[in-house]
Amino acid sequence: MLTLQVNIVERMKVIKQVVNLLNKAYQPIKGNASFFFFLYLIGIVVSYEELPTNNPDATVYSNLWLELFFDLYIICLLLSLIPLKVRRWIRALLYVIAYATSITDLFCWVKFQSTLNPSMLLLVGETDGREAGEFFSSYMTTDILFSSVGLLLLIMLLQILVVVGQKIKLPIAVSDKMDVMYRVFARLQPVLGALCIVLFCWSAYSSAHNKKEMAEMFSLDTIGSVEHELTTSDCAQFYLPVYRLVFSIFSNELASQQIDRLIEAKDKMKVDSCSFKSPNIVLIIGESYGKHHSQQYGYFMPTTPRQIKREKSGLLVPFSDVVAPWNLTSFVFKNVFSLHVVGEKGEWCDYPLFPSLFRKAGYHVTFITNQFLPKAKQAVYDFSGGFFLNHPELSSAMFDSRNSQLYRFDRGLLDDYDKNQKQHNTKHNLIIFHLLGQHVTYKQRYPSDRHHFTADDYAEKRADLDGKQRSILADYDNAILYNDSIVDAIISRFENQEAIIIYMPDHGEECFEGNRGFICRKHSAAIDYDLARYEFEIPFWIFCTHKYAVKHPDIFQEIIAAKHRRYMTDALPHLLLYLAGIHTKDYHPEYNILSPQYNEMRPRILKNTTDYDKLPRPSEKHLLPKQKSMSKEKIACKVGSGRGEMN
Repeated sequence: MLTLQVNIVERMKVIKQVVNLLNKAYQPIKGNASFFFFLYLIGIVVSYEELPTNNPDATVYSNLWLELFFDLYIICLLLSLIPLKVRRWIRALLYVIAYATSITDLFCWVKFQSTLNPSMLLLVGETDGREAGEFFSSYMTTDILFSSVGLLLLIMLLQILVVVGQKIKLPIAVSDKMDVMYRVFARLQPVLGALCIVLFCWSAYSSAHNKKEMAEMFSLDTIGSVEHELTTSDCAQFYLPVYRLVFSIFSNELASQQIDRLIEAKDKMKVDSCSFKSPNIVLIIGESYGKHHSQQYGYFMPTTPRQIKREKSGLLVPFSDVVAPWNLTSFVFKNVFSLHVVGEKGEWCDYPLFPSLFRKAGYHVTFITNQFLPKAKQAVYDFSGGFFLNHPELSSAMFDSRNSQLYRFDRGLLDDYDKNQKQHNTKHNLIIFHLLGQHVTYKQRYPSDRHHFTADDYAEKRADLDGKQRSILADYDNAILYNDSIVDAIISRFENQEAIIIYMPDHGEECFEGNRGFICRKHSAAIDYDLARYEFEIPFWIFCTHKYAVKHPDIFQEIIAAKHRRYMTDALPHLLLYLAGIHTKDYHPEYNILSPQYNEMRPRILKNTTDYDKLPRPSEKHLLPKQKSMSKEKIACKVGSGRGEMN
């Protein structure tokens, strides 16, 4: 009997300990109930209100509900360890931060269809009092109150009323009923505590990966590495406005470090002399253009009829063996604009930017872009690619004039040039067109009346694809055909002048190539030959106007002689400096593809990791007929060149 009593007592002790533990598990939320509820509410509301309305497939972050619980529980746990008097002030501060960032984030979404990002933060930092006043007068309108911002303000008002209501003395009848509810609720505490433990363990497990990715993101030391990390499939999800704010501050800090080094390089650069050898140099930078979708390079669809016509005239010379250094626009821009060449000491930001040298030499430099403008709507990818182009000091050092708006289609850039830029040209001009090209989504890159190819056109030659895939392929080829018309229109604007025009896309693109079954690019994948072929091999050509070819027959012949040389576009500035006749210590003839001193055997390192020319090649039977002939022509050319040197 005594033993039984002892056992009962022991069991009661265990039960009591378990109940105490469960009560303690619930205590962080109980002690911060209003704080937990309203911050959880605004986190959910903001996430759902910022879903794109034009994308029916858009969804919120998959772990939103659990990870938000995990984050708020941790905060409440820490708050419960702080004395009440101090805790109230800390909670008030957290309220201010949460509501301020959430309202700002939603406001940006309503007005710009963009959440908080580095570009927005940069704009805020560069905005003076007058500009701020103009902004508020333009955007702070009454319609905001009837948007999701108004909903958030209503939630904030509700919370204020709850806080005020807690300090009002209630009637006795109401007070008694509240006391009954509190007692019932108190009895449920162990159950709520158990629920807290289950949810905490579940949310901790499901959120661990994202927290790990966040920590890794904030450990990176360059803005480029941040962007590259964001392209990975399992990158960190900054699902709350406050996280996006912190990330934007972090990104801007990394960018500013490289800005400082670029400014230092700018201040040190010198131009010894300039002969203005080429009065007009036009550089056209395309977007996401896989060489193997160009009719010029053997593609089975007529995607480049105008460029082929130009080629037949003899004035347009396509180069057969050109690769991009990266398959990310921002990385390409840094490598292409900087005099730094992959493999040299230092980083890209330690070298001058070629437009600055042109401008310092006396060229009038125009930059017309359909992507990189200093605008709030930019995502981190655009920020990473354009932050150095849009920095006020660097921009003024590089460009005499540039466009101030983006266009739905690249045709808008031509109109902008005609109306706003052309009249500023001088005797010596460098004009850079940066197109939107074939950037995904492909169907949005050309007007509806330029829909030439359809899915049915690929039924025979791409029978391996289903109807939807063939439709996407048709859209991509239509975008290339439209791009063909744009670059031809650019040529036409200069063909009566003494001008040389260079075309290159930033990188390649995959659109259901072979049996790979996807579009766009595999940013984080290891580089094999297939990936290098489709994502790094690019079309590249140089067009000389008739007047230019007549006045510069030596350069024209150099271009023809160089068309089969191995080349990577990180060396482009050295070609441009040569064409301009700019003499500077930063120019190196071994990187100039037209120079007799050009080092064709320089390793072409892709993504700073892989030697393109050492990748195992497939047999020639996999090549298209035109590619085979080009390959044989290249070999013959090299043999002929070798004999010439021996003679």
